[in-house]
Amino acid sequence: MERDVQVSEEAAASASAPSSSFAETRVICRVCQKQFAQYTCPRCNSRYCSLTCYKGHSVQCTELFMRENVTEELKQIQPEDESKRQMLDILKRFHLEEEMESDGEDESMFSEELIQKVISGDGISLEDLSDDEIKRFRQALASGELSKMIQPWTPWWKNPAAKSISLSHDGSQLIKEMSTDVTTLSDPTTASESIINEIPEGPESPLPSLKQLTRAEPSPLLTVHLVDILYSYCFTLRLYNGDWHSDPLGASTVALSMSKVMGEDAKPETISESLTTCIEETCSPVYRHTGGFRFAIGLVEDIVTILSLGGNALVCALCDFCRLIQAGESMLKEEKVGKTERARSSHKLRAADRKLFFITCWAHEQPADAWPSLARIVEVEKSSLEELDSGSGLRKAGRKNKPQSKVLIEEV
Repeated sequence: MERDVQVSEEAAASASAPSSSFAETRVICRVCQKQFAQYTCPRCNSRYCSLTCYKGHSVQCTELFMRENVTEELKQIQPEDESKRQMLDILKRFHLEEEMESDGEDESMFSEELIQKVISGDGISLEDLSDDEIKRFRQALASGELSKMIQPWTPWWKNPAAKSISLSHDGSQLIKEMSTDVTTLSDPTTASESIINEIPEGPESPLPSLKQLTRAEPSPLLTVHLVDILYSYCFTLRLYNGDWHSDPLGASTVALSMSKVMGEDAKPETISESLTTCIEETCSPVYRHTGGFRFAIGLVEDIVTILSLGGNALVCALCDFCRLIQAGESMLKEEKVGKTERARSSHKLRAADRKLFFITCWAHEQPADAWPSLARIVEVEKSSLEELDSGSGLRKAGRKNKPQSKVLIEEV
């Protein structure tokens, strides 16, 4: 009996004593059997050394873990919460206004004689239009109706090359592409097309760590705020058909009006709330000519695509957004506006620039597997919004023989 007690005491002492060799206490990765395991699977407790081994140790396990994350997020979405009621109100207003606008017969903007002149190849000027035609032309220009004549832009995040974006460990870009084509440099039209079709570059200099920027712990709501910022980015680029460089100040103004996080320092607490606010602005009288709810759903799909591309693509998107805001701030200095208005706009743009830089540094430090999970959550929210729209019964009511609303840019 005394011997058993002595043995137990010796075992306890041995267990609590520090190891003589750190390597002896480390476990080899159960997948590759080559590296020391630094991580543990939250589901099956398997030890692994890297993201590659995590993905390979059990596809079923990783998919189930992601599904549980999405399920947990969905539990936060109550069927009668404020966001759902607000979205139903938005859809109701949007579809009723859409029906009212489609009640009248479409009238030709120009006379038959003028149309034939254009078809024959003859140029026309504003002087060739009657007062009524000038009025209709300006109305169509203001409403965005003429946008259907513009060739739709293919977003860079749908470019196959976006799947293989590479950045250095500190976030800076690895390779900066230099153009040596004299024709491209001398032709502003070609240069503009090259700018809007290429994948945006990453940070020009290494990104600082969050510990260098703040002593406080990052807010857990940054993921929600990121969704608001990405929506604003995609909205602005699609509204300008990819060419925000043509009007940086106008584009930055649009971006801040769409993003309540950047423009009004709002702090939405759920992804549902963040998307609802953005969609409400999209369906407002100011922007509803872009396509309203259908256009908004396409933007949510854009967010899913960018997140699915991974952290490097996300950092490039945020850097592109930073450059847009900075270009708008530079353009503001050349505009002839009042001192008070200039100071207010400049303050908002600088604040947005700082916020974008911080969230870029934060996104760079997040683990790679965070983005596919977030993409799935946003995709589930998108499906929920589409169900609300189809379930409201407003889209199909009384609109069998009426023309559909015009969409600024529609994907095929």
